[in-house]
Amino acid sequence: MSTFKAPRGTYDLIPPVSAVYLAVREAISAPLKRAGYGYVETPGFEQVDLFSRGVGESTDIVTKEMYTLTQRSEGSERLALRPEGTASVLRAALEANLHKAGNLPVKLWYSGSYYRYERPQKGRYRHFSQVGAEAIGAEDPALDAELIILAVDAYKSLGLKNFRLLLNSLGDKECRPAYRAALQDFLRDLDLDEDTRRRVEINPLRVLDDKREAVQKQLTGAPMLRDHLCEACKEYHEQVRELLTAAGVAFEDDEKLVRGLDYYTRTTFEFVHGGLGSQSAVGGGGRYDGLSEMIGGPALPSVGWALGVDRTVLALEAEGVELELPATTEVFAVPLGDEARRVLFGLVTELRRAGVATDFAFGGKGLKNAMKSANRSGARFALVAGERDLAEGVVQLKDLESGEQKAIPFDTVVSEVRSAQG
Repeated sequence: MSTFKAPRGTYDLIPPVSAVYLAVREAISAPLKRAGYGYVETPGFEQVDLFSRGVGESTDIVTKEMYTLTQRSEGSERLALRPEGTASVLRAALEANLHKAGNLPVKLWYSGSYYRYERPQKGRYRHFSQVGAEAIGAEDPALDAELIILAVDAYKSLGLKNFRLLLNSLGDKECRPAYRAALQDFLRDLDLDEDTRRRVEINPLRVLDDKREAVQKQLTGAPMLRDHLCEACKEYHEQVRELLTAAGVAFEDDEKLVRGLDYYTRTTFEFVHGGLGSQSAVGGGGRYDGLSEMIGGPALPSVGWALGVDRTVLALEAEGVELELPATTEVFAVPLGDEARRVLFGLVTELRRAGVATDFAFGGKGLKNAMKSANRSGARFALVAGERDLAEGVVQLKDLESGEQKAIPFDTVVSEVRSAQG
């Protein structure tokens, strides 16, 4: 009988690598918690229309990459596995009327798995993990700057150095239509395939994001959005740039940066890392002032980002950064005999309840094999007890690094271990 394997384009997170992913998620979320962002969790699947309206019907995500679900009964709503987080989080905030609580912006962060049907390669999976943040209900360049700074601080706290921040403005509903028309006029004269020509008519800015060399070569001389920005958008973008500069955040102006989602307006940004090859983006986001109305809500100008956990881990590997992870086991208990098993198991429970990571030699192993398990666990100390120890009311506390060993009474095990930990 053949064994089952994880589906193509997916992966399992197992120890010890899973500990790195957990540490990355914690590092990304830590600055958000300090800045007043509350945790939100949404379902793994949503109505298809939420993404087709919000993300955009012309995007590859909706047209080619979204996993749709077969319903168990006819006439049911069409569902899809979530390909991104912003639309889901905004839907949840609207449904819960968080915007009516009178304290705007609503600041939320999330962490979870997302799904896109893509050609699997290193750094691009069909199942991937992100940590994201959304600030809903306020139009303020300081809010855009805050989110960017929080992301930069998260990366730096992990020890990453070789990432770059790309920054652009996509204008708004006042100035973008004129640019859109000018760009369409330019693109219609190019030698493009049928799918790309269709995209020109639906969302021409997405053509600027086309990574194919044959398309990029033809974009030389394309009209630039910066030349069409209204004064309000210019001023807004300049304020974002000034706030970032004052905070010591380096960035690069990228006039072709549009990102892959239709809902972005004004500020858009992307974090890239040179050690990831073609999949260089490790995260990004921007302002999406019209998304709430697109999905049936009131006008709620908002801004947010999502950082890829998978790609952040790859960036850490590329830089040779090894995170300092807490020990999974600090004490390993080795009983010699049935009575010692009963006594030591009770001490193990005490240590765990006192906050000490403790494991036990399960399976009735002999001393030699049990000590091998203790060493493999990474524990600093071993608790060993046999019949003679029990008769004297003590256990042996052994330092697995120095080899030093001393007898300690049962009732002082917790305090002695804590003292030995320093």
